[in-house]
Amino acid sequence: MAWTALAMTVALFSGCGGGSNAPKTAEGDASAKTAAGPVDIEAAEISWGTSLPADDFIKKALDEKVGINLKLTLVGDQNDYENQMNVRAASGNLPDLLLATSKAHLQKLAQSGSLLDLTPYLDKLPEYTKFIGDEVLKKGILDGKQYALPKTGQPVSYTYWIRKDWLDNLQLQPPATVDELLEVAKAFTTNDPDKNGKNDTFGLTGTNFQTFDPIFGAYGLTNIFDTSQLYVRDGKVVSTFYQPEMKEVLTTIKSFLDAGVVDPEIVSNKGTMAIDKAFQGKVGIINTEWAQIMKDDKVAVWKGANPKAEWIQLAPPKGPTGIANANSLNIGASSGLWVIPKKLESEPEKLNKVLELLNYVSTTEGNRLVQYGVENTHYTLDGDTVKITDKGRSDASFTWLYQFTGRPETDYLKSKFSNLAAYIDFEANLPRIQTLDGFVTSPPGYNPADANRFIEEEMIKFVYGKAKIDNYGKFLETLEGTFSYKNYLDTAVSQLNELGYGK
Repeated sequence: MAWTALAMTVALFSGCGGGSNAPKTAEGDASAKTAAGPVDIEAAEISWGTSLPADDFIKKALDEKVGINLKLTLVGDQNDYENQMNVRAASGNLPDLLLATSKAHLQKLAQSGSLLDLTPYLDKLPEYTKFIGDEVLKKGILDGKQYALPKTGQPVSYTYWIRKDWLDNLQLQPPATVDELLEVAKAFTTNDPDKNGKNDTFGLTGTNFQTFDPIFGAYGLTNIFDTSQLYVRDGKVVSTFYQPEMKEVLTTIKSFLDAGVVDPEIVSNKGTMAIDKAFQGKVGIINTEWAQIMKDDKVAVWKGANPKAEWIQLAPPKGPTGIANANSLNIGASSGLWVIPKKLESEPEKLNKVLELLNYVSTTEGNRLVQYGVENTHYTLDGDTVKITDKGRSDASFTWLYQFTGRPETDYLKSKFSNLAAYIDFEANLPRIQTLDGFVTSPPGYNPADANRFIEEEMIKFVYGKAKIDNYGKFLETLEGTFSYKNYLDTAVSQLNELGYGK
């Protein structure tokens, strides 16, 4: 029975001594505590408005399986959460498991002396480390120490979507190259693709430079934002700003803008403004993800505006040398960084239970529980294929709060949206440049907010013709000098080399 096997696994884990360098823990004391009753564990995270149901079947199952009384402290938004955790850190009263919201937040907590260095405890996390893998584990390293336990799972999505009905109306084929993309965008702008007799459409929309992600990719480059500047090229860590193709890709983007085929409000588009224009039939191409186009509620909106509309995915266009990439993937980013307070060093029974909890939700059984709910109630299995029941769809919307170690993202999405699996797979399997920015901690004297504001402002000038692209070298000089980007880059390369990238 699964329950019997679990009990044996927990018993075996509690009794193992770990590696020779593992800290001494009071397993006997923990067993005594468990015999007397469940161990109280508090975990804190951001809820983003999600609340726990009265019948919290995930908590009940975890409490029983791990021998704990788990309490989730939920804070609605990030600012309030960080403020509360900072106050609790100052008073030495942090929860037993808490979410660091970013690498900067992790750095602040670690430098305050509030966090437990988890490096010596990794031997006690065999299921967790197997589940997430070595590359994900690196995301929690700060100053050479494992201060955080990152969640696995990262959505891999986004590509150009295009109005197929507009292509059909104009007797055009889906564009396969950047040059063809420009020609189709021109036709969508000037040739009345919706056949309403009005000059009221544009070829391409988006939000700022995200609009052009696949065009950067067609030149083997990443976009300009702070999550996509650093990657390995020809065996070395590089910044996208120093690559010889940068002036060429800026010239290409400028050609789209000069042709008048791009939504003139891309720089000011916020939130859903770009997708709203696409759904309203004002533009025919947008760089977005399947969830924003093909979920039932989204389809209802654009079909409601025009029943004849048909959106299809477009593979990223090839550049002049045949390269094609969808938007880059920041493999250093984490969907969550879990930390444990240093005070648990003196509470071994509680520490052991926190580690057991993280191990259990990393097993196949435990991870399915926190993804979908209770087997045969919220989901069923057909071999290894998960099928979500109607009760699972209606009752399990909160379970992500218990996904402490993450989930296999693509498999999860295909289970939850089985009718959209083809769209999910299409985007997940596109070529993408892997960026490393999320691994990097900024050095003293470098203000990323100021630097990135300058970068964006100058790039806007280049592509809108307010500054000559031939003067790109002066932009680099200012970035390196005034904004200390050279110091940042040198520090980043050193940190990434230590993690094994570009060596």
